[in-house]
Amino acid sequence: MSNHKVVLAYSGGLDTSFCIQHLTRERGLEVHAVTIDTGGFSASELKDMESRAYALGAASYQHINAISDYYQNFIRYLVYGNVLRNNTYPLSVSAERMVQAIGVVNYVKSVGVKKVAHGSTGAGNDQVRFDLVFQTMAPDVEIITPIRDLGLSRQQEVDYLQQNGFDWSWAKAKYSINQGLWGTSVGGAETLTSHLPLPEEAFPSQLKAEGERIITLHFKQGELKGLDEQPYSKPWEAIQALNGIAQAYAIGRDIHVGDTITGIKGRVGFEAAAPLVIIKAHHLLEKHVLSKWQQYWKEQLSNWYGMFLHEGQFLDPVMRNIEQFMADSQSNVTGSVHVKLKPYHFELQGIESEYDLMNSNFGQYGEKNNAWTAEEAKGFIRLLSVPGKIHHFVNHKSDV
Repeated sequence: MSNHKVVLAYSGGLDTSFCIQHLTRERGLEVHAVTIDTGGFSASELKDMESRAYALGAASYQHINAISDYYQNFIRYLVYGNVLRNNTYPLSVSAERMVQAIGVVNYVKSVGVKKVAHGSTGAGNDQVRFDLVFQTMAPDVEIITPIRDLGLSRQQEVDYLQQNGFDWSWAKAKYSINQGLWGTSVGGAETLTSHLPLPEEAFPSQLKAEGERIITLHFKQGELKGLDEQPYSKPWEAIQALNGIAQAYAIGRDIHVGDTITGIKGRVGFEAAAPLVIIKAHHLLEKHVLSKWQQYWKEQLSNWYGMFLHEGQFLDPVMRNIEQFMADSQSNVTGSVHVKLKPYHFELQGIESEYDLMNSNFGQYGEKNNAWTAEEAKGFIRLLSVPGKIHHFVNHKSDV
């Protein structure tokens, strides 16, 4: 393809709509819009996005379903690692942007275009994530970022589009919503403060269910493969099914406070019913089937993995090393976890697994032991106390 063509990462919102018009009118470029679908769009929304792209002047529109890749290359490891950023946030947007950036650059390379554009501003994390992937995977491709380069406000973008005949409904919604397979982020006036909570109406999923419900999650080698009596060959379909159930209870709401890649603090609301239930259930199962040191090193590496993913460093080879460790740790993470759902809350009830390390003949904690005698226990404790005795003797001689 010739040098006057550009591939645009297109979401259908105001920023990328402006980009189509600006790139065609002001820069004389032929825009080829591509949407990388991570599970956040309905069929009607995708159809509307395509029609708008062509109306705005795009020469072509491509929809790429990336849900399978999103799960296999990102979500799977976030579950293996029980990854919650700052012990709170399931990294939904962070992971989405990486799979979207990789999908866009792969499309760019497949069609031979030498220019790629995205609609990120200069104030957030997404500009870093997109640019890092583009520069790493396609260093010879020119990156064009109209919103960032021109420093435009939202109103300036609206004015420009209206002047060019696109007087569509550009009214800013009270809350900014980003929805995908692994959760939905919610930003609004309250999240720009440090003290205000998001009101009930800010969350896309409202409370519909009453009472309580026990649901059983079935894991096989760390992956969710069934709910109650329903098996799933594709784990992402199990995630979608669980989300439909748990969202009705308004489960998984919270506000995440974290450090942005650019160094400032950020605050965002989210709802992630299925991700939080899955991660907590998976973690409980691991407590039963993994050794103490497996759990310890998984926690260290998983926290670091989540941080590096959030920072846009997914392509660093060390991430593949950590993924191999996490995948290997899941060989015995097979079993069922019983979870009680109720409005705004869920409780882990217990697990069943053939690999449960509580099911042994060595003893029961606090009750009885079958593997040592009382005298052996006293000798063990005496040896265990030696380092402390030495330190106390050297540093507290006056007490002796």
